Amino acid sequence: MWIYEKKLQYPVRVSTCDPGLAKLLIEQYGGADGELAAALRYLNQRYTIPDKVIGLLNDIGTEEFAHLEMIATMVYKLTKDATPEQLKAHGLAPHFVNHGMDLHFHNAAGHPFTATYFQAKGDPIANLYEDIAAEEKARATYQWLIDLTDDEDLKDSLRFLREREIIHSQRFREAVEILKEEKEKKKYY
Repeated sequence: MWIYEKKLQYPVRVSTCDPGLAKLLIEQYGGADGELAAALRYLNQRYTIPDKVIGLLNDIGTEEFAHLEMIATMVYKLTKDATPEQLKAHGLAPHFVNHGMDLHFHNAAGHPFTATYFQAKGDPIANLYEDIAAEEKARATYQWLIDLTDDEDLKDSLRFLREREIIHSQRFREAVEILKEEKEKKKYY
C-alpha cells in the first residue's frame, strides 16, 4: 500500500514559459535513458538479483518514479502558458494534436517509449553494469539540458537530478563489488 504525499522529492521552479526546452526534457520522461526506462529496468531486475543488493534496486527503482514526476512537473510548468503558435514553433504541434497538454511517453524526437530501451541479461553483474551505464547516460543528458537553459530556477532542479544519477551510479558500482566479493568466497557445506 502506498501513502501519497503531494510533494516532489525536490522543488521544481521554472522562471519562464519555454516549450522548446520542454520538448527536450521529454527525453528524460520517455526516452531511452530517461526516468521511466530506469525505473522499469531496476524494478524488473530485482527478481533475479541476489538478496544482498535487492534493496538497492528497489530503492533506486522507486526513486526514479519520483524523478519522473519531477520531469513531468517541469514540462507542465514550461508549457502551461504556451500558445498553440509557440508549441508549433518549437515542434510540439504533433504532440499537442495527439495528446493536448498531457504528457505521453516518448522521446524528444517523438518516438514512442519501448521496452527495447533496456536490457535484462539474467546475470546480476552484467545487469548492474547496464545500470551503471544507464545512470551515466542520464547524468550526461541532464548536464546537456543544464547547458541548454538560462533558467536558473530550472537549472537548480536539473542539477539535483544530475547529482542523483551520480549517486545511483556509485551505489551500483558498490553493488558490483559486493557481488564479486560474494562470488569469490569459498563455500562451505
